[in-house]
Parts: sequence; structure tokens; C-alpha cells
Amino acid sequence: MSIIVNGLDELKKLAGSDLGASEWIEVTQERIDTFADATGDHQWIHVDPERAAAGPFGAPIAHGYLTLSLFIPLFTELLDVQGVTTKVNYGLNKVRFPSPVKVGSRIRLVGKLTEVEDVPGGVQIAVDGTIEIEGGAKPAAVLQSLSRFYA
Repeated sequence: MSIIVNGLDELKKLAGSDLGASEWIEVTQERIDTFADATGDHQWIHVDPERAAAGPFGAPIAHGYLTLSLFIPLFTELLDVQGVTTKVNYGLNKVRFPSPVKVGSRIRLVGKLTEVEDVPGGVQIAVDGTIEIEGGAKPAAVLQSLSRFYA
């Protein structure tokens, strides 16, 4: 369930808050193939189920950057900032992929709003995110994302 804030002042009050966890989403072969087509990355470990079954992970795995790209739709389940004119991704401070996401796995985001700082015309937030794999011992991704919200 999303935390809803109205405006930058309410957003600032959330600094240091846990944002909770998103719903689980399944990473299907179709999603992996679509990402491969969009990026031109057709490495067999992602798109050849038969060959990948005999590979090091026993199944096709999602691209690391596919997993990373799912941060935004998962994040929008955690925090809804209303009363602003513009929302932009500003960058990443750190990204690691501790465990591959096998096709058919379900992932979710757990987030914490670690910083909110003023920037000209708005605020910049830092979110520490962990993309978990259901039943997995290690997360799929650990990252710090930066976003800006303008009044």
C-alpha cells in the first residue's frame, strides 16, 4: 500500500522512514525477451531457455538492468508524491546484483527514504532499495536511487 504525501513539505517529513514493501511481480520469459528486444542484449543466458537450462543457473535469468528497471514501477507502489509538477530520476549512487533472477521468480521492492534535501525548485530524495526474490537467500539487487521532485 502506497504512502501518499501532498507536496514537498510532507515529503521532507518522511526522511529516514521505511517505505515498506511492494507487491510481488513475476519475471516471465516474455518480459525478459521484450527487454532483450528493446536493448539488443540477446545473450543466451537470458533468451534461450533450452541452453540456459544446461547453464550455470539451470534456467534463463533476467538481465540485471531489467531487474533494475523494475525499480520505478515497484517504487510507485511505495510512495506517491502528489502536489508537485515534475518527478524525475536523477541517478544512482550504488547498484549491486547479488543474485540472479531466474525466469518465473517473483520479486518485490523494500525501500527506505534515507535523505531528502533541497535543490533549486524542489527536493532530491535518496531511497535505499532492496529488490528481493521470493524465497531467495540473497536479494536480486541492492541500490540507492536518487529522484527529484519539483514544486
